[in-house]
Formats: sequence, C-alpha cells, structure tokens
Amino acid sequence: MIATILRQAPADRRASIAAWRQISDILAQRGNQLADDDIRRSLHALALLRPQVPESVRRECARAVARHGRFAPLVALYANDVASVSAAILQTVQLSEADWLAMLPTTGATARSVLAGRRDLPQAVYRGLASMGSASVALPQPDIELVDERQTEAANTPEAGSSQISELVRRIDKFQSTRVQPAQTGSDRTPRSAFVFETGADGVVHWVDGITRGAVIGLSIADAAFGGEPGTDGVAAGAFRQRAEILNARMMLEGSVADAGEWRFSALPWFDPATGQFRGYRGSARRPHRSEQPYRQPDSADPGDSIRQLIHELRSPLNAISGFAQIVAGQMFGPVSQSYRRMAETIVADAGSVQTIIDDLETAARGSRAASPLQDTGSVVDVAHIVAQVEGDLAELLRDQGVDLSISRIGGPFTGLANDADVRRMVGRLLTALVDVSEPGSILVGQLVTEMPHDDMLQLRIVRPAAIRFATAADLLDPGFSPEGEAPSATVLSLGFSLRLVDSLARAVGGRLDIGHNALTLHLRSATSKSEAEREVQQGE
Repeated sequence: MIATILRQAPADRRASIAAWRQISDILAQRGNQLADDDIRRSLHALALLRPQVPESVRRECARAVARHGRFAPLVALYANDVASVSAAILQTVQLSEADWLAMLPTTGATARSVLAGRRDLPQAVYRGLASMGSASVALPQPDIELVDERQTEAANTPEAGSSQISELVRRIDKFQSTRVQPAQTGSDRTPRSAFVFETGADGVVHWVDGITRGAVIGLSIADAAFGGEPGTDGVAAGAFRQRAEILNARMMLEGSVADAGEWRFSALPWFDPATGQFRGYRGSARRPHRSEQPYRQPDSADPGDSIRQLIHELRSPLNAISGFAQIVAGQMFGPVSQSYRRMAETIVADAGSVQTIIDDLETAARGSRAASPLQDTGSVVDVAHIVAQVEGDLAELLRDQGVDLSISRIGGPFTGLANDADVRRMVGRLLTALVDVSEPGSILVGQLVTEMPHDDMLQLRIVRPAAIRFATAADLLDPGFSPEGEAPSATVLSLGFSLRLVDSLARAVGGRLDIGHNALTLHLRSATSKSEAEREVQQGE
C-alpha cells in the first residue's frame, strides 16, 4: 500500500494533505514492518510534502501519532517541525529507551525542553538531556496555537466549521479566565514592567530573564501574530527577514496578570564572531507608555461583549433564512413544486439544529454568570423520565449510527433538584456526543444510580466508547480533539465542547461532570436525600 501512495504525485494541496495523513498513519502503525527502502522513501516524501501541509493539519497528525505510534524515525521527523507540532507529539508519545537515546542528538533545543518537562521517561533519557548541557534546552510555551496564514482558503474546506467553533470556545475560555484573575494574590497580581530575552536563528525565544519563562519562551518574532494571539507584530517580522534592528515593536503575551498584556520591545541581531553566521536577536521589552496606547480598551470593558455580538450576528441571518424557508415550505405566496418544498423543509430542519448550537454557544458564553446552585432549589424533576424521553428522541440517530443504547436504573427514586429544560439539555448533549463517537454495531452502556438513601447526588454513568477509551481528560475537554471513528455530525460541535457545556450546566445547578478512567459520570443533586435526612433527625428528636 505504501508503494502505491508513493507512486502518486499529489495534484493539489488537498491531495498533499491526504498523502501526508496516509503516509504518517502507515508509518505510525506499521513502520517497524516496512522495508528500509520504503521507510527511506516515505520519510523523504513527508519532508517534501511538509511545505504544502498547513501547520494545523501537521499538529493534528502529530497528536494522532503520539497516541498510536511507536516508530522512532517518524517521531523524529515530527519532533524537528515547528514548535507547536514538535510539542504536540513529544508531550505524550511513548518510545523505548534505546529509541529515545538514539533520537536525542537529532532534536533541537525546543524539542529537548519538552522532553525535559516530562516525568514518565526512562532515567537514561534524563541523563542524556543533562549531558547536553542547559544551553541546549529551551522551555517552549505550552499548547502553542498558531493561526494558519492560509486561513481564508481553508475556510472553504469541510474542516473549517469545527476550527471556527474551537476558536470561539478558546475565546470563551479566555473571557472566563479574565473574570477570575482579580482573585489571584501575591506577586502574580503586580504587572511586571520589563524583561530581557534572546532568540535563536529561527526567531524563537529560547532565553528570558525578568518574567515567567512560560509566557515568552517558544514565542517567535519571525512571524506576525493575528487575531489577538500571543506573538509580535509585522514590524518585528519584517525586520527579522532583513536581519535589521527592531525598534519599539509590539508584543502580546498571555499568562498571569503580571505577564499578560501588551509589551514594546527592541532588539539587535547578533552574529558569530568567527564565521559571521546569523545567530538570532538579543533584546529587551517594556510596558508601553500611555501615549503609545491612545485607543486602548478601558480595563473595565466587558470582554464578553464581542462574543455576545458574534452570537447575535449568527442568529439574525439564521432567523431570516429559516423564515423564508418556512414561507416556501408552507406555500404562503402561492404553489411551489414538491422538490422546492422538500428543499425548504430540509433548510428549516437544519436551521433548527444550528439554532440549538447557537443556544449552546450562548450558554457557554454566559459561563460564570450562569445561575447559582441556590437558584433552582425549588424545581424538582424526574430524571429517570427525562432520560427515557431523551432515549426516545435519539432513536433515529441511534438507528443511523447503528448503535444501541442501554441505560439501566439502580436504586431510586430518581428525583433531582434542577430545571427540567437544563436536565434535558445536559442528558441529551452528553448522550448525543457519546453516540457520535461510538462505533457502528456497538452498545453504549449506562446506569442511572442513587447509591444510598442519604446520598445527595444522582449519578448518570456512561461507559466510555472504544474511540475514547484511553483518551486523557485533557484530550476529552479539548475543543479540537477528534477521536478516530468520530461521526460526521460530531464535527459541528466537538466532543470537548459538548462535555464542557454539560459540566458548565451541571455546576450551575450544584452538580458536575466527572471524567473517570472507565466512565463519564453526570452528578445531579437529589431531591429525596434532604427530606429523608430531615425525617430521620425529626424522628431522633
């Protein structure tokens, strides 16, 4: 099979991406079984394809290889990619001690720093890193997310929808984190005023003093950042290409209150005295003067306004499209052919699905402003009845996916303290997300449990489907996570977003979503435990 793929020259960018995924997958799973010549040709093909494959795709493939691959040459190729791709594979991939030691001399400082931060490698690997000296290690910024320069072109691909949803989730998380930052104490609340740094020849910062290392290390001054992402402006990128002096360029950082925000930096290129070879930049950064920020947004401004505005801009045209489709389907302005009516009915149904998604996004945007656990104490719902209704609502999806759903009841009664609509939404979103990642022919097994008479929580436990059986909690909550076997409908709202939403709704009514090794458990407050306990106290008196 690998020979067939290598014989076909990719005709366009889409074909290049497909070839990259196929070759990487084959090497990850069967690399140790291939002939040496096939391995050499495959790695050479990946090296040639790399400029044609977007960084976001390479990063996604790196995560997949890290979960399933054990082929050291492929890991080495990904490890020598840009920092975000290198970190994506080296943070979790597992190799033998001999493979690690053989690969270390071929890795760069950023890749070695990722390995130095792990705690599950053989001791010989740590000794090998130490023998290379501290100068060979540069701690990268974790979870680097770079904006693809070809984002406009990528927006026309099927994957663009999920990436836009992931970006919106990232913005929601950033908004919510800014609301809790004032609660921080100590030095993290005092903004730092200056720091010095040094980059390598690739423009990536590998040394810093005067600021938290993780806020700057791994940042590149060679490329301009877009969309509010951490990084530098076009002034720095242009000067870097010319190897010219950088004066008062703009830099945006994320992290604690002390580090985050806008900076101004100046830097000079430096060259090897013996060879004249360009070695990077050395510079210093400071907070901008007030005169340099004439249009700065007031600190008191609500950062959630832009998210709410975006949701409003999504909902307005959607309502218009749905309204016109209903007019056509209902033949309100005169007779319409059967084909057009069917098309209009499909548009109305799709608009309803998108409306549900927008409602979910709005709920996530509200975040910490959601109802407190004390607000819904007067609402008592039959959770078992709601689960049965959701099972009925999912019958068509289960049939289309070829999945069976079996939720047993243990104990009882199953009355909970929550709003009926919220419970229906939590249970429906949780079950739908897990059905989407279940394999055809499988059975999604769960239990609705009240374990003890005095237990103050109802539990809806759902056993993990095979596609996410070994995924970490961090992966499952990542909006960009795509497990193998994920259904096409799951790309609209990712599994990570759905689980975050369920947890957010549950916490708003005093519950939570636990991600265990074998199951996902939705906890909801029980309406019976309190009355039972009070009754026993009264009897004791």
